Amino acid sequence: MTRARLAAVSTVLALAASGLALTAPTASATAPTAATAGPSRAAAPAAPARTWRPRPATYAGVATQSDLAIPTSDGKLLRADLRLPAGADGKPVPGRHPVIITITAYNKSLLGRAGGLGGADSAYLVRRGYAHLTVDARGTGSSEGTWDVLGPREAKDAKEVVEWASSSARPWSNGRVGMNGPSYMGISQVLAAGQHPRGLRAIFPQVPGADVYRDVVASGGQLDVGFMPLWLGLVTGAGLIPPAVTASNPASGLGALLAHLVSAGTVTAALLVDAVLGGKTAYDGPFYAERTPMRFARRITVPTFLVSGEYDLFQRGTPLIFENLRNRKVPVKLVVGPWDHLQASGGAEFGRAGLGSLSEVQLRWFDRYVRGVKDPTLHRDIKPLTYHEIGTGRWRTSHRWIGKQRARSFRLSGRSTTGGAKGLLTEGRTSAGTAKVLPIPVQGLCTRSTNQWTAGLPNAVLPQLPCFKDNAVNDRLGVVFQTEPLRKPLRFQGPINARLYTSSAGGDGMLSVSVSDVAPDGTVDRITGGWQVLSHRALDKRRTRYLDGKVLQPFHPFTRAAQKKLRRGEIAPVDVEIFPTAAKIKRGHRLRVSIQAFDVPHLLPNLALAAGMLSVLTVHTGPKHPSELTVPGSLTRRGRVSAWRRGRPARG
Repeated sequence: MTRARLAAVSTVLALAASGLALTAPTASATAPTAATAGPSRAAAPAAPARTWRPRPATYAGVATQSDLAIPTSDGKLLRADLRLPAGADGKPVPGRHPVIITITAYNKSLLGRAGGLGGADSAYLVRRGYAHLTVDARGTGSSEGTWDVLGPREAKDAKEVVEWASSSARPWSNGRVGMNGPSYMGISQVLAAGQHPRGLRAIFPQVPGADVYRDVVASGGQLDVGFMPLWLGLVTGAGLIPPAVTASNPASGLGALLAHLVSAGTVTAALLVDAVLGGKTAYDGPFYAERTPMRFARRITVPTFLVSGEYDLFQRGTPLIFENLRNRKVPVKLVVGPWDHLQASGGAEFGRAGLGSLSEVQLRWFDRYVRGVKDPTLHRDIKPLTYHEIGTGRWRTSHRWIGKQRARSFRLSGRSTTGGAKGLLTEGRTSAGTAKVLPIPVQGLCTRSTNQWTAGLPNAVLPQLPCFKDNAVNDRLGVVFQTEPLRKPLRFQGPINARLYTSSAGGDGMLSVSVSDVAPDGTVDRITGGWQVLSHRALDKRRTRYLDGKVLQPFHPFTRAAQKKLRRGEIAPVDVEIFPTAAKIKRGHRLRVSIQAFDVPHLLPNLALAAGMLSVLTVHTGPKHPSELTVPGSLTRRGRVSAWRRGRPARG
């Protein structure tokens, strides 16, 4: 192995080990709170007071039974902790209860100390008559077997866990089951629900992904080294803690620990090394196809309540699940807030959407669909979509993620230079020009993207860091195109596409594109971003989304077979998928596009791509090379969109 490859592997393994320190302060999700310092401005309350009120606790306490054994069809045992309603004496009350299940890869024994990763405190539901079962996924925590990383065996386990909990053989279960939890725990719900397990009545996934490869593993074709090593390290490290069950069942506990140790070397490390070296896991293919949550989401029929964040890891994927369920008329809700991954997972700011706290809304959802209690105002109080609008801080409601919108294209015009002249972004005539994008390996460092793609950890430690709120300094490291001050506000909601006519001195490179709102005082609010490796520019038109004939959400194959470098002197259109959002650029503000060649520490190339990433790129503009940004502009006067500020209806 060459020195370069050894260095790359050592770096990745060190990053994976650093994932063991992934902790953050825990915030209560049982009641609405004031906005905490975060990567966005505080949002105004969403709506007038609702008529629904959460019912009070029925039971005084919570009793816990640890390390219940759940047998699987291949003979392995999964382990679970069960929380039951208890009386004042701390003993479980007799009787059967509806069951809420959380399947985690983060070790159920540590979940309560995992910061925002744990979601809402289950005690809120338990004291109101639910049983709560937290299960360690196969090969993690106290469970036996080898971690399957959301693979086919783990999906099968999810179904079997639900059916085990719904069985009449469980003396504490009445056969009705719901599921909850954020992130990995949210994806587990999607895997289970897509298989229609007996007893499952509703799910409540926070920040689940839809497409593992495109959402988080390799944005635009480069590897997400900001999050993936941390995440794999977290799961691996949590699985190496000796299981508590060892004391009561040495064979099972020690067997599980040994399997986890083997898995750390043969699964986790192998995946990282293979991806870094440009192996099969660096490209989309069968490995990711069988781990794609959308494959299961397409078959979900139970009521589903989704939570997403505008600065979340799964910013792209969660709305896609919502759209699929909505189109199939499955009862579904989506709340999108100004949150990073930890914030959206913990739910401390969920109450700012005006619907109640996270725990209260979960209670309402499960009471209606798991317990079967009538709730005549549920769908009036909670519209299919409730979302925060960047730029105004308002919370809005709608019936669809992309509804009665039209494509608005802002064309790049003239020339732009790194740190110097800015080009024009216009809906009018354009002039020919070029913009040299220099490969500067610190581009993206200390930006809102940095916080987003490290799951919100920097914001948890340094919430007041100025570069999370103002992207102006980073923009000087790339080329910029922006509109004149807008005469009328611009509102858009959904995915965005940047089609950039590009050439490369070395035949390859990456376009890192950010879309921002520039205030009159010069503050640059980075709204969202997207990334695309030039050699992965091939477009799957069948799976690409169009609006008014314009590409709105490109779909690139990201396979080795489809990869193709640019020829010397070739100028090609490259569609850059900008991750979806909802924003309003106010009158007097400017819409800005910034283009760079790196997004550190979010993305780095695998070794097969590394040499080409140092190429100088040229973006071409003008009538012959119509580079443009296309957004789905909202038609608020005719569309079904409403908003509130301070409890009063606001005009569109």
